[in-house]
Amino acid sequence: VQLQASGGGLVQAGDSLRVSCAASGRTFSSYSVGWFRQAPGKEREFVAAINWRLGRTLYADSVKGRFTISGDNAKNTIYLQMNNLKPEDTAVYYCSARRSSVIATTSGGYDFWGQGTLVTVSS
Repeated sequence: VQLQASGGGLVQAGDSLRVSCAASGRTFSSYSVGWFRQAPGKEREFVAAINWRLGRTLYADSVKGRFTISGDNAKNTIYLQMNNLKPEDTAVYYCSARRSSVIATTSGGYDFWGQGTLVTVSS
């Protein structure tokens, strides 16, 4: 499966932004899909994941209550809606897919990766 992330940009603290991950080659329904992010000088960290066939989602504590992961099966696209953005949310956001219904929170658990989209939150 090929993944294409998009939707990043420059926003101010408190703003909202939605990033998208479009898949080609396979449908997302048979995969778990995750969003990770990597800030300059830091390791890649888990943000959120979804397995919509089972209706399961999982969020990192740092984004819980502010970010929402969802999917559009018809468009084969996963979204990450980010509200009340903070400067510490600044990072390159990557989408990933895993050939399992079990959601993983480590980057090593994912088989496919998109190219990343940059989100910058100014204070």
